[in-house]
Amino acid sequence: MAHVLVVDDDPTVREVVAGYLARAGLTVDEAADGMDALDRARHTPPDVVVLDLMLPGLDGLEVMRRLRAERGNLPVVLLTARGEESDRVLGLEVGADDYVTKPFSARELVLRVQSILRRAAVPPARVTDADVLLDGDLRVDPRARTVTRGGIPLALTTRELDLLIHLLRHPGQAFSRTDLLRQVWGWEYGDESTVTVHVRRLREKVEPDPAAPQRIATVWGVGYRWDAHPPPGSPPPVGMP
Repeated sequence: MAHVLVVDDDPTVREVVAGYLARAGLTVDEAADGMDALDRARHTPPDVVVLDLMLPGLDGLEVMRRLRAERGNLPVVLLTARGEESDRVLGLEVGADDYVTKPFSARELVLRVQSILRRAAVPPARVTDADVLLDGDLRVDPRARTVTRGGIPLALTTRELDLLIHLLRHPGQAFSRTDLLRQVWGWEYGDESTVTVHVRRLREKVEPDPAAPQRIATVWGVGYRWDAHPPPGSPPPVGMP
C-alpha cells in the first residue's frame, strides 16, 4: 500500500486531505512543520509528499530541497495559497512534480497523487532490450524508471521522466504545451508554465549544452519536439563526411 506524507500547519487541511487519501486506500502520515516532515520522511520513507508551501520555520521550498538532497526522485505535490505564477514556477523549478492551489478540490488532489503513484510504479514484468529507449549517449529504461547519459545515472523527478519517455517515443513530432499537459500530466486543463519549467529542467539534464538544445527543440508557435540522435559510433548518414 502506497504511503503518503501530508505536510501542512493547518490541522483542518491536514485532516481533510489525510481523510480523502485514506479513503482512497493510501496509508497517510501527517506533519505540521518542516522539521517534523523531514524526521518522518527519514523514519518512514513516503512514496509521495503533499507539501504546503507556507510553513512555520522551514518553508515548503526548503523542505523540498532537503528532501530532494536525500532522495532525488521522491515525488512532491505542492499545496499553496499563493496565486502568483512566479511562486508556482519557483516550486516547479526546485523540483515539485505537481501543485494544487488553495482552495482546492480534495478529490482533484487525490487524483493527482494517484496519477503520480501510477507513473512511479515499477511493473513486475522482466525488462528486455526492446523496452529500452536509446538516443545518442542517452539510455532510458521505462520499466525500471532509470536514465543514464554516457553511462552516468541521471536523477529525474517522476514528471521529468514521464516527459522524457513521452518525447523519446515520438521523435520528430511537435507537441503543444496543451498536448503535453493532457498526454503526460493527464490534465484536461492547467497552467502551461508547468510544461515550460519541466522542459527547462529536463534540458539541463539531457542536453550537452542546455543553452543550445539539440534534443528538445522549441517549435515556435507550437511547442516542443524531440530530435533523435544516432548512438555513438554509428556511421554517418549517406552523403555526410
